[in-house]
Amino acid sequence: MYTDILYPTDGSDGAEAALDNCRDLAETYDATVHVLYVAERSEPHGLASDTEVMGRGGMVGDPEGSGQGMVGDRTKDEEIRAAVEAHGTTLVEEAADRLGGVETQTAVREGNPFEVILDYADAHDVDVIIMGTHGRTGLDRYLLGSVAEKVVRMSDVPVLTVREETAETSE
Repeated sequence: MYTDILYPTDGSDGAEAALDNCRDLAETYDATVHVLYVAERSEPHGLASDTEVMGRGGMVGDPEGSGQGMVGDRTKDEEIRAAVEAHGTTLVEEAADRLGGVETQTAVREGNPFEVILDYADAHDVDVIIMGTHGRTGLDRYLLGSVAEKVVRMSDVPVLTVREETAETSE
């Protein structure tokens, strides 16, 4: 029934909560788990705000070379990108290790997380996506959005979501 399982992780408690479910399903069906980390694409470090650009009257940065404007510090951008990729590589390798004897494939991608997850699932013919949720509700969910919610709504394959466990207090 399941031969390929996609486990997207961001290293959060919500993602960790889904790992046991992923392992159980993979062991039951002798499936391969694709462990995926998506580095969210953001604005390049060197871009200036509209007021900074307007205040200097140009889009190439100031003549003193502060690195602001459209031509920012590309070296710094590459350092940040490399650090994020290294972090993602560590996360997927650690998750793969925790899956024990389950066959795994790891990948680190960059882009809009829900789009990359859906594209990866399609490209690798996964049968199910297992992912954690942060359990946000109300205004937080509305303002921050939910990668898991978008994946659930737009996926062509089943999606198993596992809510982050919260510590219960005894009274």
